[in-house]
Amino acid sequence: MFIFWSRWLQAPLYLGLIVAQSAYVYLFMIELWHLIHNLFLSSTRISETEVMLIVLGLIDVVMIANLLIMVIIGGYETFVSRLGLEGHPDQPEWLSHVNASVLKIKLSTAIVGISSIDLLKTFINAKNMDEHTIKWQVTIHAIFLFSALAMAWVDRIMTQTITLGKSQHTAHR
Repeated sequence: MFIFWSRWLQAPLYLGLIVAQSAYVYLFMIELWHLIHNLFLSSTRISETEVMLIVLGLIDVVMIANLLIMVIIGGYETFVSRLGLEGHPDQPEWLSHVNASVLKIKLSTAIVGISSIDLLKTFINAKNMDEHTIKWQVTIHAIFLFSALAMAWVDRIMTQTITLGKSQHTAHR
């Protein structure tokens, strides 16, 4: 029972991630204010490229916030305790079939998405960046992409193996 109870030690970690989520909301609001201020209230206008970079930064923050929500809600539901959201109109669709494997795949694809936004920002601003940095960012993105594909492939193999094992077990009965 003590070992089973120890799962509750993770609850403060998820509360900490909620605090981190609050920090991202604060950063988002600051960046949004800078965008609005520089577009409408400032005497110096910003270029379309600068607007695009700021908007991509806002999208990046939203994607990281989505990643945090997946970890907070999915991780808590999977590893600590059920949230009892069945039938709730705001229950995330993916939560009904979340497990550690699904959570890993969702996280890895979210990381690839975040990396893609960062890489797009780099390409848009390439004239202001050195070639070495761009090459490293492309390499790191490729590694993230390869890792996500490898995890999805391994998950698919494991799922097929489990399904095959269950069907063979049923056939022997």
